[in-house]
Amino acid sequence: MEHELTYADVLAARDLLTGHLPVTPMWSYPALDAVTGATVHVKHENVQPVGAFKVRGGLTLLAAMAPAQRARGLMTYSTGNHALSLAYACAVFGAPCSVVMPATASAEKVRAVRALGATAVLHGADMASAQERAEQLAAEGGRHLVSPGDTPALLAGVGTAYLEILEARPDLDAIVVPVGSGTGAAAACLVAAQLAPACRVVAVQSSAAPAAHDSWRGGACVRRPNRTAVDGLATGRGFALPQQLMRAGLADFRLVSDAEISAAQRLLASHAHTLAEGAGAAALAAVLADRDGFAGQRVAVVCTGGNASAAEIAALGGPADRALVTSSSCG
Repeated sequence: MEHELTYADVLAARDLLTGHLPVTPMWSYPALDAVTGATVHVKHENVQPVGAFKVRGGLTLLAAMAPAQRARGLMTYSTGNHALSLAYACAVFGAPCSVVMPATASAEKVRAVRALGATAVLHGADMASAQERAEQLAAEGGRHLVSPGDTPALLAGVGTAYLEILEARPDLDAIVVPVGSGTGAAAACLVAAQLAPACRVVAVQSSAAPAAHDSWRGGACVRRPNRTAVDGLATGRGFALPQQLMRAGLADFRLVSDAEISAAQRLLASHAHTLAEGAGAAALAAVLADRDGFAGQRVAVVCTGGNASAAEIAALGGPADRALVTSSSCG
């Protein structure tokens, strides 16, 4: 790790991002509130230029690099949104970019990475294989290897989303954040500790890929099987830097099923006019899974991305979960 991440790094990232990204909207929807029994504020990171919050981190990293570092080119590994973030930032700053993606990565995200001018290398069945290949190619080509989870500049950049959330709504009772590598939840802990220490940060991950959850619960980074169909949550190990920050500041870490995430996607589409990819709906899924626990509270759910696959979009037209949309904890 380059250095210990601090709140000052998040403030510096906001300065670096000025002129690159506007503040994203955060709305509440009465129909959604009626279903959840809470006042839910949806932070719309799905409207970022690459359709996901991670662009904040990519631009922060590239903006802080020396021109000679950029000229070497960057190498990373990703299932999709981190790849898009780095490809976009490299295009903005004129740096070569290569991304190793699992062979199972969605065709839409591979196409989008290539459209941004980056090289997408498909390798292996999972992120572990992609990481090994990226490390090998970076060493052979002299490129700067970027870890999607343990790069402080990426966490500082995504932390700016939580500055926006808590400056707009300092009275929140909770922020619910989806976790893949954990950069978003870790950054949320850092910002909430400074701006709203009474606001709980709650992480959520798919029960079909619980590595970050189990790492946090056990107090050490572990590997776990990665069987989720949700691209943005498809990581098989814990990352040291996010885990360190989450251990210091996370109020709770929940698991939800892929089926619960799909139901939340449909609810965001029908009740909040929002196209969310699976990871972008996971925070809402966690609220729906514990309506009694969140009843009557002011809760921000982070819609981290809108890069839904063709299959996900088709599934939005499926039957609604009647129990989900007709019952409410608010009585």
